Amino acid sequence: MTPPPRWLDEDERQVWLDWIFTTRLFWEELERDLQRDAGLSFGYYEILVMLSEAPERRLRMSELADATQSSRSRLSHAITRLEAAGWVQRESCPTDRRGAVAALTDEGFAALEAAAPDHVESVRAHLFDQLSPTQQQQLREICDALLDHLVPLAEARGDTRARFLEQARATSDRA
Repeated sequence: MTPPPRWLDEDERQVWLDWIFTTRLFWEELERDLQRDAGLSFGYYEILVMLSEAPERRLRMSELADATQSSRSRLSHAITRLEAAGWVQRESCPTDRRGAVAALTDEGFAALEAAAPDHVESVRAHLFDQLSPTQQQQLREICDALLDHLVPLAEARGDTRARFLEQARATSDRA
């Protein structure tokens, strides 16, 4: 017999709805600011960041799709747009003739460098400036708890994003 659903109590329901609304509004603000300041969507900015942090500024398209939580088709479309801007170029994968690599061009790196200061200011204004140091630490602890639960689930499905998260966390811990 299936156990009954564990319905949210009123406090949990409110936290859930607040979480949804807050995160949606937050991402809308970041997107709006990036579009206004750099003419970039967050998705394109994220691709440029991932490539800028990869060895030799190159990643297999499949890895880049996983890292940005994009479908292969959606990533391919984005790369086509970034190629047209001169910011990314596709290359043949040296280890797999069927694979492709996305490479960040010098122009793409310059565009990212130009966009980054305003984007960081947006993150600061909409997140960190709104929280006390204690709240920032609490948010980090909350994220760690959620990631400790969610990352193993993603890894069990063969999701490779966890590798990028672990690299980012390791870099953060060294700073």
